[in-house]
Amino acid sequence: MHPSRHRLILLAATTAATVVAGTLGTVVASAAAVGCRVDYQITNQWQGGFGANVTVTNLGDPVNGWTLTWSYAAGQQVTQAWNTAVTQSGAQVTARNVDHNVAIATNGSASFGFNGSWTGSNPVPSSFALNGTTCTGAPPTDEPTTPPPTTPPPTTPPPAAGVVQMEDLDRGLISVRSGSGNLVSWRLLGTETSGVAFNLYRGSTRVNASPITGATNYLDSGAAAGSAYTVRAVVGGAEQAASASALQFGAGYLDVPLQVPAGGSTPSGESYSYSASDASVGDLNGDGSYEIVLKWEPSNAKDNSQSGYTGNVYVDAYTLTGTRLWRVDLGRNIRAGAHYTQFQVYDYDGDGRAEVAMKTADGTRSGTGQLIGSSSADYRNSSGYVLSGPEYLTMFNGQTGAIASTVTYDPPRGTVSSWGDSYGNRVDRFLAGTAYLDGQRPSLIMARGYYTRAVIAAWDFRGGTLTRRWTFDSNSSGNGAAAGQGNHQLSVADVDADGRQEIVYGAATIDDNGRLLYSTGNGHGDAMHVGDLDPGRTGLEVFKVDEDASKPSSYFADARTGQVLWSTPASGDNGRGVSADIWAGSAGAESWSSAVAGLANTRGQNVGRKPSSANFLAWWDGDPVRELLDGTKIDKYGTGGETRLLDGSGVASNNGTKSTPALSGDILGDWREEVIWRTTDSRALRIYSTPTPTSTRIYTLMHDPQYRVAIAWQNTAYNQPPHPGFFIGNGMGTPPTPDIHLR
Repeated sequence: MHPSRHRLILLAATTAATVVAGTLGTVVASAAAVGCRVDYQITNQWQGGFGANVTVTNLGDPVNGWTLTWSYAAGQQVTQAWNTAVTQSGAQVTARNVDHNVAIATNGSASFGFNGSWTGSNPVPSSFALNGTTCTGAPPTDEPTTPPPTTPPPTTPPPAAGVVQMEDLDRGLISVRSGSGNLVSWRLLGTETSGVAFNLYRGSTRVNASPITGATNYLDSGAAAGSAYTVRAVVGGAEQAASASALQFGAGYLDVPLQVPAGGSTPSGESYSYSASDASVGDLNGDGSYEIVLKWEPSNAKDNSQSGYTGNVYVDAYTLTGTRLWRVDLGRNIRAGAHYTQFQVYDYDGDGRAEVAMKTADGTRSGTGQLIGSSSADYRNSSGYVLSGPEYLTMFNGQTGAIASTVTYDPPRGTVSSWGDSYGNRVDRFLAGTAYLDGQRPSLIMARGYYTRAVIAAWDFRGGTLTRRWTFDSNSSGNGAAAGQGNHQLSVADVDADGRQEIVYGAATIDDNGRLLYSTGNGHGDAMHVGDLDPGRTGLEVFKVDEDASKPSSYFADARTGQVLWSTPASGDNGRGVSADIWAGSAGAESWSSAVAGLANTRGQNVGRKPSSANFLAWWDGDPVRELLDGTKIDKYGTGGETRLLDGSGVASNNGTKSTPALSGDILGDWREEVIWRTTDSRALRIYSTPTPTSTRIYTLMHDPQYRVAIAWQNTAYNQPPHPGFFIGNGMGTPPTPDIHLR
C-alpha cells in the first residue's frame, strides 16, 4: 500500500522543486467524512504541468448524478480531463459525472483524471465536497494491509437453494459426426445430480427406447449427417420442455466466423497484422448459452523484456454463429503481449449476464464507442513501453460492450524501478482471475508483479459499481514471504475447505480475506496445477515447477498448508510441468516436467515413461483418464508411446512456443472438454468436440466452482489447463453434489 497519506499531504507543498528534477514518485492525498471520501493522486509532474487521478467514494445513500468541487490554493488550472466534465472559475473547480459513471452506490466509487498546470508550487487541495456534502476530517493513516471484506450492499439477493451463484445454462446440445452416425451429447446441470433422465429426439422421432439414465450422450448409429436433434429431461416420469436444437459438428468441428481487424504501422514504420489469440466464454445475454470473448494480438506483440512499439489490442465478443456483438479497442496506451492484457469474463453482479473486465488506459474505446480518458494522449516512450500516464480497471457490459464502471487500477505502477528493473519489464507483469471470496458471489482479482513485489487486488461489482474488497501487498508488514513467489499464472481453489476460495499465486497462497495463508519459499515458476491430484489424501494438492536453480525443480504439496510432500532436485529453469491422471496403471495423478526424467506418481516415485508433451490437457475419449493436448493435436498416453486421437485441420495454436489453444474446457455437450483453435488465417475459431461415446455420467464441469473460475483465468499470461475441485480419473468415486444456485 501507499506510505502514510497524511504525511504525503504535509509534504505536497514542498515537493515541487524535486518534481522538476524528476525524483518525485506518486503523491496521494485523502479526505474522509460521514458522506464521502476523496482520494486525490498526483500521478506525474513536470515543469509547468501535472497529471492527477481522483477517486470519490460515496459513504452515504446511493447517488444518481454527482458533482465534486474543490479549490486550488496556488493558482493551478485544469487543462484536460477524462471520465468527467470539468469547469473552473478562478480557484474553484467543479467536476461532474459523465454518462457511464453517473451512479455511485453506497460504498461505491467513481474515478476520473485530468491534466493541469502549475507555477511555483502544487499543493494538494485541502477539502472536497460531493453534491454539497463536505468530505473533510482526518485523512486515513496507513491503510491496513488487508482491509476486512466489505459488507455486500443491500441490493445483494439472498442465496437460494444453494450457496454459490452459478450460471443458469441450457443443455448445450451438440451433434458430432462419428463414423456413420452422430454422437449427440448434452449438459447434466449441477442441480440435477440425481433423479433426472432424458429422451432424445431426431426431428419428432424419439431415438432411445427408454429414458437415458446414464451418461448424457447417445450414439445415433446410421443417422444422416445434419440430422436435427432436441433433448427433453424426464423428471418423475414426466417429460419436460424440449431443448434448443443441437449445434452441428458435421466434420467434427464447428467454425465460428470472425472479423479480422485491419493491420497498421507503428510510429517507427513497422507494419503489423492481427491473429486471433486467447478466448474465454460467458453467457453475455442471459439466454443460457455461451458467447465467446476473443483477444486479437498484433503480429508485433512483445514480451515485457522486449522493446518496440506494438499495435493496439482489440477484444471482441461473438455468438457461436459468428455474429459479432461488439469490439473494444484498448488503444495505444495498452501494450500488446501475453503479460499485459488479462481479461475476465464472468457474471459478477448476479443478474444472469456475464461482464468483461480488463485493464484500460487513455484512448480505450468501449464496444459502444465511449472513450476512456484522452484520445490524443500517447504515453509510449521511445522503446515502446508505457511507463507513465493513468491506468484504469474497467468493467464492460458483456451484452453491449459499453462501460459499466471504471476505476483507477490497483496497484498503481508507482516507481518503475521498485518492481525489479528500470526499463519496464517487471512493473507490467499482470495476472487476473475470478474467485468466490465470500463463498457465494464472484469477485474480480487483478494483480501486478511476481518476480519481486507482488500485489493482488480483489474487487466486487455490485449495483453497477466496482468496489475494492481488499489489497494484498508483499511489501507490507507480515507479507514479505510472498515476495518473489508468483508464477506466470495463478490458480483459484478452496484450499482450506471453508467454502471460500483462495488465490494460489505460485509458491504463495493468499487467503480469501486477503491475508497471507502460507509461502513455500520455492520462488517463481512457469507452470502450476491445483486440484484433487491425490484422491487418497484429504483435500487438494499443488504441483509446481520452479525456475530458481537453488530450489527444487518441481514439487508436490498440500494445497492447504504448503507442506511439500515430495520434490525433485534443483535443475535450473524447469519451464514446463503437468499433473493429471493420464494413466490408469497408477492411482491418482501422474506428474512430469521438462527438466526431470520419468513420470512420477502421487508419492513422487518414477512409474514409467515421460509423455512426449508437457503442455495442456483434455478429457477427450470415453474413459475418465485425461488426454494430452499440445499444439494442434490430442494424444492418449501409453507406456510404449502416445496414440493420436485428434489432428486439428487447418488450425494454429497461440502464444508461440507455449502452443496453447484459444481455449479448452467443457463449454458444450457432456462433461468432456472441447478445444478451440484459430484457423490458420484467423477468419474463424474452430471448436472441436469428441466423437467418442462415454458411459461416465458427470454434471457439467462449468457448475463446479473451481473449474468454472479456471476457465475464466485460463487466458492469464502462461495459459494453463483447468482442474475441478474433485478427482476425475481411473477408479473415481461419485462426484460430490455442488452446493450451487443458478442465476
